[in-house]
Amino acid sequence: MTLTEIYGTLGPACQSETTLTAMFRAGMTGMRLNLSHTSLADSRDLIENYRKAADACGVSPELLIDLQGPELRLSEMAPVAADPGQNLELPLAARILDALEPGDRVLIDDGKIEASVVSVGDRSAALHILRGGVIKSRKSLKIEGKDVAGPALTAHDRANLADARTYGVTAVMEPFVTSPETLRELRAALADADLADVRIFAKIENKQGVRALPALLPEADMIVIARGDLGNDLPLWALPAVQKDIAQACRLAQVPFMVVTQMLASMADAPVPTRAEVSDIFNAVADGAAAVMVTNETAVGHYPAEVIRYLAKTAAEAEKWTAAQASSAADR
Repeated sequence: MTLTEIYGTLGPACQSETTLTAMFRAGMTGMRLNLSHTSLADSRDLIENYRKAADACGVSPELLIDLQGPELRLSEMAPVAADPGQNLELPLAARILDALEPGDRVLIDDGKIEASVVSVGDRSAALHILRGGVIKSRKSLKIEGKDVAGPALTAHDRANLADARTYGVTAVMEPFVTSPETLRELRAALADADLADVRIFAKIENKQGVRALPALLPEADMIVIARGDLGNDLPLWALPAVQKDIAQACRLAQVPFMVVTQMLASMADAPVPTRAEVSDIFNAVADGAAAVMVTNETAVGHYPAEVIRYLAKTAAEAEKWTAAQASSAADR
């Protein structure tokens, strides 16, 4: 049994009680439900299966909801294939359109798709695709070099917080945290909803969040090193050093931290991870991570239970190695 919290993400690939039971037996301690695309009420059946599976395994499961927060996202739309060199017209929210200018670079879906802005209209923008892929509804959007602020809590977020007690939510993940005021606002909203015991997970997803970390540490129950959008906001080769710096700051402040994003990305399609992915998990836990989490690997991947097995076993191995190192140092 690992001491590290092991999180999957709820989704279509793991919606059955049978699959969820296998995931708990493989070492899962909790799951994330991404509320950017759905609500607690709409996820009732999925959550019920999750509870049944936990009961069957004798587990008191964590249920972590990931709020919409201030993150920029695409509007509702049918999936569209975007090929390099192609121009596409995309519907976008007013606050995104207000910030866009011709020549801006945008990153879509955690940087999987890259485009430049050709023109901006009243309800949409024309984009020239530089790096292609399938553009899907409600995926994240980042404007390079621009910080476009949104509300800490959307109306959708507040509606879900009102239902959180009913569905047994134990933690709330706030995206794109850049100021302690955001966390205080969330803390107050939780208290108003009789959720004062619910933990706050603060996602560090841009350079502003990294710079604000000293002020965020006293306000958060868990710092989340969210490498998807964070890797969009700085050169990818700089990301490992930033992860190390955040981990060190959390250790010194004695604030738990979680590492997420692409930990076992290859296992969305393969039953065995890469050596690099296993090393990534091991190093995160060896650096002191209190929790590790996978996202698409369990939400839409083909091998959700195997993903959890590799995540949990690698974390346990890192814990064992860390304990041996500490014992060896004490004996010297």
